[in-house]
Amino acid sequence: MKKWTTLAAILALPATAAVAAVPYGSMPPGFEAPHIRTAPIAGVVNQQWYNYKADILEAEKELRSDLRHATDREDRWDAWDEWTVEVVDADKDYVKEMRKKGYRTGRVTVGG
Repeated sequence: MKKWTTLAAILALPATAAVAAVPYGSMPPGFEAPHIRTAPIAGVVNQQWYNYKADILEAEKELRSDLRHATDREDRWDAWDEWTVEVVDADKDYVKEMRKKGYRTGRVTVGG
């Protein structure tokens, strides 16, 4: 078990470092980035969490590539739109899989 935990931690390090490589500064004005989870649901690190992180990294890799090849403003908007769709889709898939396993995302309600 200790080997798997160590391996998981080592594999997670590059994933964390790669998130910072996304050029958020080149995001178009008025464009809202979707929320990207920084911690697993209920603190459970499992295959679904690693799949989620891999999906996010793949989306960010595609975004960087698309932005490098963009020739005009419309291409840049399309790249950011595609990234948003992929990030939201990855989150939905992750939440769905965790629900199947009996874990729920937290929700806070304020007021009546």
